[in-house]
Amino acid sequence: MIPHNGLSESLEDYLETILELQTTKTVARSKDIADKMDIKRGSVTGMLKKLADNNLINYEPYGYVTLTPEGRSIAEEIEQRHIFLKDFFQRILGVDEETAERTGCQMEHAMDKATFQKFREFIKRVDACPDCKTG
Repeated sequence: MIPHNGLSESLEDYLETILELQTTKTVARSKDIADKMDIKRGSVTGMLKKLADNNLINYEPYGYVTLTPEGRSIAEEIEQRHIFLKDFFQRILGVDEETAERTGCQMEHAMDKATFQKFREFIKRVDACPDCKTG
């Protein structure tokens, strides 16, 4: 599946991982990305080159990896969908955390911006409705 931004799910996962590493460690390195994603370092290089070719990251072999403004914007959007979907599955549907995490990660790639916005608006209405509370 190719998400709405034209990136594969895998490339989106790389952006999300780089954002997380930049947030926690200021910069990301290939080794950190490989460790976080539980993949071999050799696999990371090709994907980083693709992201750099699309001007989504700043990358030099053996150097640090940072998001460009466009890459950061996409990564933050993906992260926001992920957090929101995980919360929905856990809080509204009562799904266990591990399943909510996994399902949220899968769905974050499939939901386009307009549908996600409508979904958020729906959940806000559910949250505001005293008769709609789950539990």
